[in-house]
Amino acid sequence: MDFFSQEYYEFFVVFNEGDYYTGHDLLEAIWLTDRSNLFIKGLLQMTVALYHYEYGNVKGAREMMKVAKVYLDPYTPRFWNLNVEEVLHFIDQCLDLMPLDIDRVPFTAAKNLPALPTYFMNLEE
Repeated sequence: MDFFSQEYYEFFVVFNEGDYYTGHDLLEAIWLTDRSNLFIKGLLQMTVALYHYEYGNVKGAREMMKVAKVYLDPYTPRFWNLNVEEVLHFIDQCLDLMPLDIDRVPFTAAKNLPALPTYFMNLEE
C-alpha cells in the first residue's frame, strides 16, 4: 500500500469522524493531481453529498450521491483496499432516506431531516 498518498489515509480518519468538509479537501488534493481518477472523484462526490445534506441542500445531496454511484460502480467489488460494494450499499441507504419532495431546508431545520446511517469506511488488506 505504499503507493497511497497521505491524503488518502487521512481521508478515512476524517470521514469516520464525520468531518466531510475536510474529507472533501483531502480527496480534492488527490483528484487535482490526477483528474482521470474517477474512483477518487466518486468518493469526493459522496463526501460532498453528505456535507450538503447536513446543511439542508437535499436536492444537491441526492444528485451528488447519484453521480458518486456512477463513478464508483466500475470499481467494485474492491479497489485501493476499499470495499466499494459496501460504499455503494451505504449510498443506496442514504438515497432511500433522502426526501424526494424536499429540495432545500434552512440550515437551522436540517437537523429535522431524516438521519442518514452512520458508516465507517476502513481500508482492508
